[in-house]
Amino acid sequence: TKAAILGFSKSVAKEVASRGIRSNVVTPGYIATEMTGALTDTQKESILRNIPLGQLGTTEDIANAVEFLAGEQSKYVTGQVLAVNGGLYI
Repeated sequence: TKAAILGFSKSVAKEVASRGIRSNVVTPGYIATEMTGALTDTQKESILRNIPLGQLGTTEDIANAVEFLAGEQSKYVTGQVLAVNGGLYI
C-alpha cells in the first residue's frame, strides 16, 4: 500500500542516514499521460476544479522533483514526501 511505502522510506531514511544515504518519496498527482488522456472532458474538468494550480502536471514536473531529490541541492533532505500535485491536497 501507499502507506507502507511511505513508512518504509522513512524507516530506511533513519537507518541509513549515518552512511550518507537519503531516502525520499515523490507522490505525483494527476499527470498528463495516456491514462489521463482517456478521461472524458467532464472528468478532467472535475479534477481540474480541485487542483489550485488549475492544470495537470507533466512527466517533466515529476522528473524535476526526482532530479532535485537525487541531487546536491537536497543533500540535507531525507525521510520526506514531496507531493507534486498542483496543490491538490491543500
